[in-house]
Amino acid sequence: MDEPSGPESLRPAQTDCPRCTCCTAPLCARGQHNDLAGCGGHVDTKPLDEEHLEKVKTCPCSAATTKRTAAWRRAQIDVAELARKKPLLPPVEALLRALADDPMAPDPHSLFDGLERLSLVTRVHDLPALTPLGHTYLRLRDEAFFPTPVEVESVDTSTRSAQVVVVGWDIGRSVTVLLDQLTTATCLTADELPGLFLEAHANCRTVNVDDLVLTDITLAPPLPETFAALLEPAGGDGA
Repeated sequence: MDEPSGPESLRPAQTDCPRCTCCTAPLCARGQHNDLAGCGGHVDTKPLDEEHLEKVKTCPCSAATTKRTAAWRRAQIDVAELARKKPLLPPVEALLRALADDPMAPDPHSLFDGLERLSLVTRVHDLPALTPLGHTYLRLRDEAFFPTPVEVESVDTSTRSAQVVVVGWDIGRSVTVLLDQLTTATCLTADELPGLFLEAHANCRTVNVDDLVLTDITLAPPLPETFAALLEPAGGDGA
């Protein structure tokens, strides 16, 4: 009986991803959770020609422009930091706001290129247009951020994500955040986070969960002894 030979005998063919034309399904399943390298960070580049490799690197399944990918969550954090702590210079932000209303808004100081390098604008049919990130920047400039407790419900190291409850937004709904955002901010390991209360600033008046962004995450201080005692079950230590 003939034995199979070649690559397929060593590694079975992978199922194509149903959402893109460049990757396999397992590759996109990993890439969408990589906020820095996407699908391109999980592929063996040696068998791929340059054109195919470029397609994998720009796969929409792991792109920062695709909602709920790790790269998209990272971009929301970065643009929130920009909007809150290092906002655009007034003439630059004024141009961005003008372009949001009118793609033909004048740009006498040639500021468009700088906005484009920040991925806040692009060109559509050769006309200036805001990117979704540009609209997010303007929204976050206009929204108020409030200090709020954040409870870590669970973590998933396979997807590098965590489920948290943002108390000041909705105590009854879980929110997905990047696990690396929490570990970096707290200097704790993933195993130490579940059950902890953190403090953060968030745009708590937003309606859509996808628009909620956490910044300035820190460990919450210990509860006052009098308050902690109220949380203890009846009977104290069981004596």
